[in-house]
Amino acid sequence: MSSGYYAACTGLVSRTAALDTIANNLANVSTAGFRASHNNFSSVLATADNAGLSTLNQDVNDYGILNGTQLDSTQGALVPTNNDLDVAIEGPGYFAVQAPSGEVYTRGGSFRVSAQGQLITPAGDPVLGDSGPIRIAGTPVSISSDGTITAQGAISGRLKLVEFPPTTSIQSAGGTYYTAPQGTAVDATKSKVRQGMLESSNVNPVTSVVELIGAQRDVESMRHVLTMFSSEMDKTAAQDLPRVS
Repeated sequence: MSSGYYAACTGLVSRTAALDTIANNLANVSTAGFRASHNNFSSVLATADNAGLSTLNQDVNDYGILNGTQLDSTQGALVPTNNDLDVAIEGPGYFAVQAPSGEVYTRGGSFRVSAQGQLITPAGDPVLGDSGPIRIAGTPVSISSDGTITAQGAISGRLKLVEFPPTTSIQSAGGTYYTAPQGTAVDATKSKVRQGMLESSNVNPVTSVVELIGAQRDVESMRHVLTMFSSEMDKTAAQDLPRVS
């Protein structure tokens, strides 16, 4: 079978996966604390020993694959909400949250107090402090720039803020939750908490729409190429193979 068929097939698969990433970005353009993901593509030659291949053969056997996604760490705009339990991070840090799957991290600071007095996320997961989940009794609530929470004049705890080395592979865990390799989180030193504010999504809707249109065109091109290869193979099977003695 023609290697060009395989090249077009892998191209279609990678561009279809890229569409999912871009669509997810656009779906969360208004989600507080959401960080966009960008597709990383790479090319792989079908054979490791390509010294004997001509330039044309190398081009035909060069397969484009989706090598994964990379989180965009650009700071989103901080928007005032005047809600005492809304907090945003100015800097590269993340809030620590105790999810059912374990400790996860988020930039979304739209918190509330549960019936049991715990500070929780919109998903109902406890927000972690230096000594575990934070409990708040009463109002008003004041949150200082280092994350210390005071309610009715008494300290309730301090938000656990963490940062990661620049090369850390931070992966989406759904919504505004993210995970990182164990042991990479360190205490935040470059981040500050802003009470009464939320960080908006860092998705650029105009850029994302342009990327979406480009990916859709790539998908249609790959589908067209596959149709051409399929038609050519059908022709070969129907006309040329019966002539082979």
